[in-house]
Amino acid sequence: MSFSNYGELCTEVYDLTKKIGQSFGGDVEYYREKLKHCKGRILEAMVGSGRVIIPLLESGLIIDGVDYSPKMLASCRSRCDERGLTPNLYEANLQELSMPHKYKAIIIPGGSFLLIEQREESLRVLKRLYEHLEPGGQLILDLFLPDNNYNSSELGRWGGSATYHLPNGDIITMEGKCVEADLFFNQYRVSYLKYEKWRNGELVQTELQRFALRWYGVEEFKYILESVGFSNVNVCADFEDGKKPTSGNQKFVYQATKL
Repeated sequence: MSFSNYGELCTEVYDLTKKIGQSFGGDVEYYREKLKHCKGRILEAMVGSGRVIIPLLESGLIIDGVDYSPKMLASCRSRCDERGLTPNLYEANLQELSMPHKYKAIIIPGGSFLLIEQREESLRVLKRLYEHLEPGGQLILDLFLPDNNYNSSELGRWGGSATYHLPNGDIITMEGKCVEADLFFNQYRVSYLKYEKWRNGELVQTELQRFALRWYGVEEFKYILESVGFSNVNVCADFEDGKKPTSGNQKFVYQATKL
């Protein structure tokens, strides 16, 4: 079986567990507050199926979305259509981003930046985002540190199952297997996620996803942003301006400016 890139079953689970406007720790409210006075065009990178972009559009902001998953974008378009919203949604790899607009602000909510597996790829993405900002434009994104309570004896074993009940009566089960991990030196972990859809007790669809996370220290990522060219890099914790990061259990929000 080949790997899917946020395919159909993954998207169905994503839609079920990340509803439109659903806030995780106050993130939707934070981005809305930060952007409410923005008169120019905004970009949500790694937009997914619309959890954040839709409430921002409904608040009157001009915001485009970009993602590399056609299934996620299709879901986002459908959800926007249901609400009479017609944003520009683009399918693109962020490393090769070439948009028709420059932006006053670019956001990446939900810790999605951690899904960029290689450090070199992350740097290329940040450089492309920097180039797509207007002078004085801002990049705002949030990161987290994954749960690293991990037993090496579990490497390569299936476990951590979950079950999701869809509105039409179908059931999707998901099972994960960690296949690579370097928690403290290179700071990454790779898992396989196996999705199975069941209908009336019969297996009707299967999907296998390669799921990688690469994370960064709080100060480390600040230096990375500065190395790309960003200035006035500020970081706060848990979507509260002025709250300093003090714990690995917090969310870390970065705001950086292109001078």
